Amino acid sequence: MTTTHANTGHATTGHAAAARACDRETGVTRSLLGYGVIAGPLYVGVSLAQALTRDGFDLTRHAWSLLANGDLGWIQIVNFVLAGAMTVAFAAGLRRAHGGGWAPRLLAGYGLSLLAAGIFRADPVDGFPRGVPAGEVSWHGIAHLASGGIGFTCLVAACFVLARRFARRGQAAWAWSSRVTGALFAAGFLAVASGAGAAWATLAFTGAVVLGWAWISALAVHTYRNA
Repeated sequence: MTTTHANTGHATTGHAAAARACDRETGVTRSLLGYGVIAGPLYVGVSLAQALTRDGFDLTRHAWSLLANGDLGWIQIVNFVLAGAMTVAFAAGLRRAHGGGWAPRLLAGYGLSLLAAGIFRADPVDGFPRGVPAGEVSWHGIAHLASGGIGFTCLVAACFVLARRFARRGQAAWAWSSRVTGALFAAGFLAVASGAGAAWATLAFTGAVVLGWAWISALAVHTYRNA
């Protein structure tokens, strides 16, 4: 009987230790996923607040990345860096929750592109900042555009990769919403790239950015609930 009780005690202790370890792992995963929930609202909120209050900024003519210029440009630079770091953290949480694959890597690539966009400032253009003439394209302006192009491609690809995963799991609503998000984001990016500064193109791109962040936040909440 003593041996039986001892074995039972060891088993109970082992199960408790395993449960604690599992709880720690789940807690870390959920903490990382939580960054994906808040990254979008933070980025959009800070960007929109500046867009509505910065002198000379026009939502119909200027992309949010231009807010990194001027005396208050540091605010948008920090916004880029924080959003990028949180997106990378979310990608790590997604990998822990779903295993490997391309989706976490692509989302991490999008996060890294935001970090790069903060480091490499966009060139002033089209009257913003007010009083600063648009000059020649600089090396950091080219790096900003390149990092944005790579990051946007990663985000669009992540949408379609996850759409396929959701479809295999029979989650039709998530599959279609991911496809629509990817398609509309790609359309918005192509619009601003080819619209030659037209108001419709700038607004389409801004809408696509908001949609992309909304999708990331929704994905983070969905994954968090199922982690």
